Amino acid sequence: MARKTATMDAPLPGSAVTDRLPAGAEPFVGRRTELAALAAAAARPVPGRGRLLVLAGRPGSGRTSLAVRYARSVAGDYPDGLLFARMSAPDGSLVGPGRAARRLLEQLAEVPEGLLPADPAAEDPACGALREALSGRKLLVLLDEVREAGQLLPLLVDEPGCLVLATTSGPLTGIEAIDPVILGGLDQASAVELLGSLIGGTRISCDPVGAADLAEACTARPAALRLVAGRLRADARAAVTDVAAELAPTAPEEAPQAPKSRGATKPKGRGGAANRRQARELLPAEPVPVPDTDPLVAAFELLYRALPAPSARMLRMLTLAPAQSADLRTASALVGCPAPEAGTLLERLAEQELLEREPAAADGTARYRVPGRLYPRLVELRTGRDRPAEIELARARLLERLVRLVDSARLLLDRSAGENPDPLPGPLRLRSAAQAAGWLTGERDQLLVAVRDAIGQGDLDGSAGRLVTALLRALPLTGGTAPADLHQLHELVLRVAERQEAPRRAAAALLNLGDLQAAAGHWEQAEDRYRAALDRARTAGDEPACARALEGTAGCHRALGDPVRAGDWYGRALALRQSLGDHRAEARLLARIAEAHTAQRRYDEADREYRAAVATLRRIGDEAGAAALAQALERLRRLVDGEGNHPVSE
Repeated sequence: MARKTATMDAPLPGSAVTDRLPAGAEPFVGRRTELAALAAAAARPVPGRGRLLVLAGRPGSGRTSLAVRYARSVAGDYPDGLLFARMSAPDGSLVGPGRAARRLLEQLAEVPEGLLPADPAAEDPACGALREALSGRKLLVLLDEVREAGQLLPLLVDEPGCLVLATTSGPLTGIEAIDPVILGGLDQASAVELLGSLIGGTRISCDPVGAADLAEACTARPAALRLVAGRLRADARAAVTDVAAELAPTAPEEAPQAPKSRGATKPKGRGGAANRRQARELLPAEPVPVPDTDPLVAAFELLYRALPAPSARMLRMLTLAPAQSADLRTASALVGCPAPEAGTLLERLAEQELLEREPAAADGTARYRVPGRLYPRLVELRTGRDRPAEIELARARLLERLVRLVDSARLLLDRSAGENPDPLPGPLRLRSAAQAAGWLTGERDQLLVAVRDAIGQGDLDGSAGRLVTALLRALPLTGGTAPADLHQLHELVLRVAERQEAPRRAAAALLNLGDLQAAAGHWEQAEDRYRAALDRARTAGDEPACARALEGTAGCHRALGDPVRAGDWYGRALALRQSLGDHRAEARLLARIAEAHTAQRRYDEADREYRAAVATLRRIGDEAGAAALAQALERLRRLVDGEGNHPVSE
């Protein structure tokens, strides 16, 4: 059966509206009442807050598909675009409002520079930037799988032209004056229609009673209906009535009663051991399982038991994928099979409704995602059926595959780095710089999650460290790397370095973090990082890092308007650079000290430092740098003459 391919960033047919929404499950049936309820709720403004719709429903109720359908039905009212952000992963981990805001700003192509939180407890500045970007526009923002009100509140804007549509599985306490649209099962006619669309109308029309029973056994929940449809599609001989009977909950069988003896009331034998032995013989060999009362879980179990072993293993291993999202490149690494075989398995699982289709990669490679409603049960199955050594090996293969992919993308983007000495096999290979940039951008979140997960578990620090290094070299080449992403990577490097007691690496990470905070204008936070880096660098005996930390600390005091302390720290850095014989850095620091003297109106000392800096640059043959500092010296002289002070020495 032909299926709709997931797409993003495509204009709606006959419209110029930019559409960043996922494709949504197809076919879509019913839900007229719920669509009308959403329209009515959207028409009710709430004073003092931007327009917000909340769509709540149990996992498997089809809330995301309904939200996408509603958003596209009203797209004409929002000519500036339809934006989308997923607020949680299948494993339950939350996406913070700052990270979501950055992704939404990227969809608007409006990412301000230096958006780093100054205080972890304060609101992320990206949220404010998003609210400002939405002001005066007509946009619909779909926030999918919101778990907490704290994820949502910072993203709301008091802009009548914008609408925020949030889906959730439970109440969002802490948000006043919201009347969520509650989503239940489909009506029976729509449920039977969905089954017919998925497995063919002939099988349904031949057994209308069985179809009705099957819909009732699934409580008309779309996800459960899709799973049983996947089971029926996989086995053309399976009857609808039989599947309905398998799925319908039944009462547990009663344990057989002990046969009564004719002349005795106690088992034969001496003592308690004989009694216990005879009692064991009268009980069934294994306890009779009680069928699961959740139709979604029961439908999954019915389909999972019919899967071939390779498909079942692929499904379990995909729970290890970053954010539970994968393509044939990552899936083949997880299960250790050729990429074409992995691609076939992924497509079969998607056809059986066990995976969701995601927007394709930059080169058209299909992507898939483990549904959050199935994730907990799949983890249980993986834990029970796959050995820990196999799981660790799968994770290690995945990280090494990601390292090779990131390195290959970097080499395509930076031709000066030379040819790739270790090209990937053909089905895995990125073919052009455009594909490399698109892949890095599209996979950035998954790559960051992969590093964070690996470092969090702490057993694959070597592979995780190589992936961090590869990302730090490759991501800036895309031209759109957010400082927050680099900040996260350097934080992860610091975490590993501290855990491994590697002060030199810790100092380097702290210096990079200090530079990022300084670039964002967070001078107090930058100073803390530089001072911590100085401590680590001294422990490691790394004098160049010490000098860099000293200079960074001085720069923070300079930016904070304290020239006295700035000059003191610059002087310490100068002494260390002179001992290392770094003449270019020596000249730079002499000029900085001159600036500190100028700020204190110590013009003779400033003149002396400028002259020393010019002489140093001329000594190493840097005439352009010497000329620039000579101009600074001339400006100093004009400043002195303008204030009527005694002239500095010629």
